Amino acid sequence: MFALKLSPEAPDQELIAAILDGSEAAFAQLVDRYKDRIFRLLSRYCRDAIECEDLAQEVFLRVFRKLHTFQQNSAFYTWVYRIAVNAATDHLSRASHRRLRLVEDERQLDQGDDEEGGPTAPLLARELAEVTRRIVEELPEKYRTILILREYEDLSYTDIAAVLQIQLGTVESRLFRARQRFKEQLLRRHPELVPGGEAQPAGRGGAR
Repeated sequence: MFALKLSPEAPDQELIAAILDGSEAAFAQLVDRYKDRIFRLLSRYCRDAIECEDLAQEVFLRVFRKLHTFQQNSAFYTWVYRIAVNAATDHLSRASHRRLRLVEDERQLDQGDDEEGGPTAPLLARELAEVTRRIVEELPEKYRTILILREYEDLSYTDIAAVLQIQLGTVESRLFRARQRFKEQLLRRHPELVPGGEAQPAGRGGAR
């Protein structure tokens, strides 16, 4: 079996070349590099940790089987994200009797302690997080996924386009519509949670 020793800082391209040459160690290194990020992404789609672990294993099995098809003219992690999103949506289709659970980042839930507003701030943050979950889980899949990638995973518009294999203009218009739908639902159901009438999912959204 291929046994080339690769440093922990070896770029993805070197690991991919080694894997394609038969290195199991290189594949283990690649999995270790991306497993936390992929598990976090998958946890946006299902709350059960065991299900997420099974789904992560399925994702990396698909990565291994399809690695020879990866075209290195794009970032590797966006290719992996694409496989993970497809696996997650396939999983939801197979388990359609279960409700989607979009899990808020625990750090987001705990931010209230440091916010202005006194002892009620953590409760308001948790209430907003729960409301966000309920609204986002009811959005059509294409809007739900683009919000997950942008507001929770903090991917750039360019990376989202690569993950979803759509045009940049489509990312912009789809994200706009997704945010509008979210805002409409939040204003309709819980206007008291919308300071100044503005609303967007309680994630990590940042600059474009």
